[in-house]
Amino acid sequence: MQTNLAPQFKGTRDGDEAEAILRKCVHCGFCTATCPTYQLLGDELDSPRGRIYLIKQVLEGQAPTRATQLHLDRCLTCRNCETTCPSGVQYGHLVDIGRKVVEAKVERPLAERALRAALKEGLPSPLFAPAMKLGQLVRPLLPAALKAKVPARGSPKAQRWPTRSHPRKVLMLLGCVQPAMMPNVNAATARVLDAAGIQTLVADSAGCCGALRTHLNDVEGGLNDMRRNIDAWWPLVEGLTSQGKVEAIVMNASGCGVAVKEYGHALAHDPDYADKAQRIGELTRDISQLLPTLLPALRPRLRKGSGPLAYHSPCTLQHGQQLRGDVEALLRELGFAVGVADESHMCCGSAGTYSVLQPLLATQLRDRKLAQLSPYGARFILSANVGCIQHLQSGTTTPVRHWIEVLDEALT
Repeated sequence: MQTNLAPQFKGTRDGDEAEAILRKCVHCGFCTATCPTYQLLGDELDSPRGRIYLIKQVLEGQAPTRATQLHLDRCLTCRNCETTCPSGVQYGHLVDIGRKVVEAKVERPLAERALRAALKEGLPSPLFAPAMKLGQLVRPLLPAALKAKVPARGSPKAQRWPTRSHPRKVLMLLGCVQPAMMPNVNAATARVLDAAGIQTLVADSAGCCGALRTHLNDVEGGLNDMRRNIDAWWPLVEGLTSQGKVEAIVMNASGCGVAVKEYGHALAHDPDYADKAQRIGELTRDISQLLPTLLPALRPRLRKGSGPLAYHSPCTLQHGQQLRGDVEALLRELGFAVGVADESHMCCGSAGTYSVLQPLLATQLRDRKLAQLSPYGARFILSANVGCIQHLQSGTTTPVRHWIEVLDEALT
């Protein structure tokens, strides 16, 4: 797609990157077939191709409007289009640039600004955990809309963290919301790794991966989150502490995983962090990527008979990280009966804060996903990201869990 950047974008980092991405687009429209918002709304401007045209117009000097902003806001950033695109268009990076430019030129209504600020500052805050505990205490009294965002209190097993030491060590990011909302996911991950002879280490000063602020258009805030995590992890990556050197950085929330794997791209312009960020990204693994090497140690310890399971692969795993089919295949290899939705490639509607900011579209996508999973009569619905798990749970009485929790409970 030929692009003539406006003078204010020529020679800039964002301008050069956007132009390179735009030039790969050949207008084929394959992306519309797998775009969730286009499937729901049928509006070309709510498809990747339409949004690419909008971003191109803005970068060529056309003033964005509130309508431009709304079309970009409706994008889930699921990156399904990247999987579909035959030309390798990196739409996720392009839409981040487009949103940043539009955000600087179009003022949002006060209520929107307040909500986005609350999400951006509240979710990674140390106050989030006690607020969540209070919400869980009064959960039966909460209105339905708020109750859907507050999970039931977790199992006491969440406090059972392995205490054994092993020569093999990995580093794990606990996340900003997961310890408060679903603490057993982190503990279950550590227990499974312990059963396979791997010790899980945690850097206490690490926090939000940076995706939250970045996707709410606070780009510099997101970069600062990334720098803080790199500083927290670097001594363990280099083996500079008494705990030893880690062989990988393990993620059990796929949204965090895709963000950390792209630290090298995000901080490529920062001479103080570019090399470290690249190294961090290269060391990062989703927990499912470690599972094949763990099978020999885990298989003899597995109990049989978990009942039928249904699995939803998060977009950040199958499209963002390009890891498709691995979790369900590995669980089947371990003897679990796992089914997936007919449209297994489609988003569930969670998409980070999307279910809060775009609740109508998010609910339609959630219900569509649950309807396709219901024929399995599953004992549990499984996923691999905290946001997907909570969003799906808000629409069903079937327990929704992280797949690592089910694997952990099957170990003797």
